[in-house]
This record gives sequence, structure tokens and C-alpha cells, in this order.
Amino acid sequence: MRIHVSFIDRVGITQEVLALLGARNLNLDAVEMVPPNVYIDAPTLSPAVLEELHDALFEVRGVQSVEVVDILPGQRRHLQLDALLAAMSDPVLAVDSAGQVLLANPALIALCGRESAGRSVGELFGDADLLQALLDNNFHLPMREMQLNGQSLLLDATPITNAGGLLTLYPPNRMGERLSALHHDHAEGFDAMLGDSPAIRTLKARALRVAALDAPLLVHGETGTGKELVARACHAISSRHAAPFLALNCAALPESLAESELFGYAPGAFTGAQRGGKPGLMELANQGTVFLDEIGEMSPYLQAKLLRFLSDGSFRRVGGDREVKVDVRIISATHRNLEQMVADGTFREDLFYRLNVLNLQVPPLRERGQDILSLAHFFMQQACTQIQRPPCRLAPATHPALLGNPWPGNVRQLQNVIFRAAAICEGNVVDIGDLDIAGTSVARGVDGEVASLEQAVGDFERELLQRLYASYPSTRQLAGRLQTSHTAIAQRLRKYGIPGKA
Repeated sequence: MRIHVSFIDRVGITQEVLALLGARNLNLDAVEMVPPNVYIDAPTLSPAVLEELHDALFEVRGVQSVEVVDILPGQRRHLQLDALLAAMSDPVLAVDSAGQVLLANPALIALCGRESAGRSVGELFGDADLLQALLDNNFHLPMREMQLNGQSLLLDATPITNAGGLLTLYPPNRMGERLSALHHDHAEGFDAMLGDSPAIRTLKARALRVAALDAPLLVHGETGTGKELVARACHAISSRHAAPFLALNCAALPESLAESELFGYAPGAFTGAQRGGKPGLMELANQGTVFLDEIGEMSPYLQAKLLRFLSDGSFRRVGGDREVKVDVRIISATHRNLEQMVADGTFREDLFYRLNVLNLQVPPLRERGQDILSLAHFFMQQACTQIQRPPCRLAPATHPALLGNPWPGNVRQLQNVIFRAAAICEGNVVDIGDLDIAGTSVARGVDGEVASLEQAVGDFERELLQRLYASYPSTRQLAGRLQTSHTAIAQRLRKYGIPGKA
């Protein structure tokens, strides 16, 4: 039976309470002092003895209450700690200031095959240098790769003030999940792809079909169209959505660095390499997706290494001789014409066909006319929040300029233009003079006192089509000039009654 005695704290009261139990020859399994309370675990204490003891305890000066409890506070904390450690899927161990293991969770014990408490870190991992490094750095170390029972794990050390440290072991893909979560600031799925134009609806419909197919995907599109956003959306609705999504820009890194980032490196692979080696994105993203942006900029050497990986899912780290095998879906993207590069001999034909099993074409912003204003309003709200300024809005006079601009930098350019306008605008209305884009002179010719947005857009469209039709006197020629579909041009010519309409 377990009891809780509360009292007014005074010198010697605890001894008097315990003496009463000792006088009755009661064995005590545990006593916990939390003044002004004492908790006692006496397995042989019966209800009859407790009734007599109850009266005796109240004769002790200062005792205020005596009650039966189901568990002692310390025992409860131990149970909660055990439950917490058991619930952790990653192996965890606590070590003292000398590097001796104090406790380990079931995941670590299962990995080692036996209890680890009492062993040193150096003995556990078979690495005396690790123990010395932990002691020299007060248990604060950069993440490093370790081998335990033949399994590669990433060790993360966290110091505990004046008490040693906590060591956590992660499989590479678990660390990839953490990296993916840190870098993931986009809405999930296709909700992140704003717009309702025919071009974007067509893209979403096709993407929904190919996203679910577990095969390499190649995303084409001009710079700034949002190819990575499409790749993330495809990953988010795929069967791999719970695993990491990690990205590498092939144009941003030299060949040697790109190779080590993608495939990792073995211990001592090069001067300055992290001790113990380092896994690359392929290992970190195991079971997930690796996005290779600007794949057309990849060097011939890396093209050959990627081709081998796509063949059987295996590779060797830089400077390593061990074959590593992972399950990763490759989504790649480019703004270049890979077929022409194949013809020119600058991109491997066999790799092109491996990457181009499935493909998506992301439309440029100029083909998404009706999305431009909704995107601009969204970016304006986003910019005001980011720079912590009061909300502002776009004046109607800006709409024709936004709609008429060719946007060679696509959505990224529009976002930058809106951000700059929000930053420099002094009032709460962004006017035509605040927009740093070509074509604002056309917009200045539009009456700022128009009755509605539809009127402003209509007046601008009519004036533009009338002016260009003289030089491009057919729907196809005019569509080519404005880089849109001839069907859309034919509809607008009929709408405005422009002579020579199809």
C-alpha cells in the first residue's frame, strides 16, 4: 500500500513519521520526500494496520492529512519517462559526463541487441575517437555518421548542463524528413498553384494524373514559371508524400560539390571532408523524392552517374567503394530544350529518355492572362505582411499595364515587381508610377476614372488588338505575336468587332 502524509514542515517530523512505520515492522520499498509531504511505499501495510496507524500519525505534531495513493510521484515520473522513450522511434541514449551510458530507449537496445547501460560510448560504437571528441567539445558536436551493427546512422549530440549529454541516432531518411520540413514553406498539393486560367487548369489536370505514377518526371518551363512548385505539388499527392522532398539546383554548384551534395562522400574523401563521411540527398531522401532543377546544366560526368542510379537505384559515394542502394523518385526540371541538346551532343540521349518517362509543361505567365491580376493581388497581400506594412491595394489604373506586360521573367518577375511596389509606395494604394515594368506608358493613356475593371481591361485589349492587327492580319499571326492561342485571339476579335476577324 502507498500512502501520502502531508504536514507542517518542522525539523525531525519525517523521522517521527517513519519511526511509526518501523515500530510496526513494515518494510518500506520506497520513501519520497517532497516537503511538506512524504510519500511511502509499504507493500505489507494492510487496511487494518493502516486504520490504527492513521490515528497514531495524527498524534504527531504538525501532521495534517493521511491518504492512500495509487503511485508515488517519482514512480509516476519513471513510468512516464519509460513510456516517452518507448514511443520514440529513433534510438536515444543518455550519457554521463564521462561518456558512460546511463539509459537507452528500446529502439537503441533493439538495434544493439542488448542493454547498453554501463558501457562507454567508445565501446558501444567501437570508436574511441568519438568519446574523446564528445568530452573535448562538452557533448556538443556537428552531426556525424556512425556505424552500429552494420547500419549507417547520423549521430546528433545535445549537451545537458553539468550532466553529460543526450545522443540521438537518425537513419539518413529521417534526417531528410527534418530538412524537408525546415525548407518546406509552400502550401500542400495543387492548392499552392494559384490561378484559374485554361492553361493552369490543363496543367493541374495533367499533373494530377502523372503525380500518382511512381516514375521519373520531367518538368519543362521557362525561368520563373514555378517548376519547383509543380514538383512539390506532385510529391505532396504521391504515395511518397510522407517521405522527404529534397532539391538540388544543378546550375548553382560546381561539378565536384554537386556530386558530393547529391551522392554524399566517404570518410577522408577529400581535404576538409567531415569526419565519418556524409550522406547525400539520395540517402537523405530515401523513400521520397529528389528534385533536380536545371537538369540541362548537369555536367557529362554527373549525367553518367545519374544514369547509372536511374538504372538500378544504386551508387557510390565520392571516395567510397561501397554500393549504396536507395528508393528515390527523380523529378527534374529545365527551361532548356533537352531534345535539341541531345541532337547537339551536349546532353546524353539515354539519360533524356530515362528522365522523360513522364513530363509536364508549365505555361508562361503571358499565356495565363486572367491569372495575372489574381496573382498580383495575392503577392501584394504577401508583400505587405512580409515587410510589416499596413495593407495596400493596386489601383485600377495598374491593371492594363500588368495585363499588357510580356513578363519574360514570368511569375517570379511579377512577384518581384509587386514586392518593390509595396516597399516604395507611400500610401495604401499602389498606382501606375509605383510599378517598375515596361508598358506603363500604354496604361497611362487609359482614363483613371474608369467605371470598372472590366472596362479598363476591355479598352486596353481593344486598343492593343486594333493597333497590332494592321501588321498581323490573321488570327494565327496575331496569336503568334501575342504568344497565345489563335482561338483566344479569334474570340476577342469577334468580341470587339475588329475587321477581318476569323
